[in-house]
Amino acid sequence: METQIKDSLILLLDGIKRADGQVIAEQMAWLDTALEQGRGALHPQLVHFLERRSYAKALMFLGGEQNIPVGVCGGRAGKG
Repeated sequence: METQIKDSLILLLDGIKRADGQVIAEQMAWLDTALEQGRGALHPQLVHFLERRSYAKALMFLGGEQNIPVGVCGGRAGKG
């Protein structure tokens, strides 16, 4: 499922760059469905990113990035 999520994220982010509303809507709907159906099998950090629609961070996570920026919703940088 993570491969399909990654592919969808790539399509979504490309759609955003191109301002393609149809692609954006389709991929966001697909990601919402994938999250609901796969929540129990997905890594908790990936679930967190998808729930908060942090799609660039979700793609970074799936790409194996180690230094994903901390947002205002949690980590040390957000609690200052």
